[in-house]
Amino acid sequence: MLRLPPPIWTSIYLVLCAVLSWLLGWPALLGFPLPLLGIVLVALAFGPPVWAFVLFRREDTEIQPTSPTNRKLVTSGPYQFTRNPMYLGLVILALGIAIWVGAWPMFIAPVAVFATANWVHIPFEEAKMQRQFQAEYDDYVARVRRWV
Repeated sequence: MLRLPPPIWTSIYLVLCAVLSWLLGWPALLGFPLPLLGIVLVALAFGPPVWAFVLFRREDTEIQPTSPTNRKLVTSGPYQFTRNPMYLGLVILALGIAIWVGAWPMFIAPVAVFATANWVHIPFEEAKMQRQFQAEYDDYVARVRRWV
């Protein structure tokens, strides 16, 4: 699962949920869709990952989660609030799309994105960061939560 980047997994989950929704006749939840709320969430979802991406470029460190090492432990910007702003953005994006569409099978996507990030990608990255930055990373983990 680590071979495919998290945005690809998010896309796969969204497409699979859209196909499932279509096969089931787009069963909508009562009161859904909420297009304005969904659009707002989709727009907001890009904030933390873009901020993190720009920060990684400015700090001249690797953005690829499967890179063997990182030149620097980034703890500023969005990383002051969450250790995983890029994954958080993907979960919010999938949730925004689900709310926008309003079909109940679409709500599987944000859960799947969260599960893949939380139990596959993040543990791999945390182990790498701990091996590489040791006490500095431990201090960071003690200060900042994994999600929010």
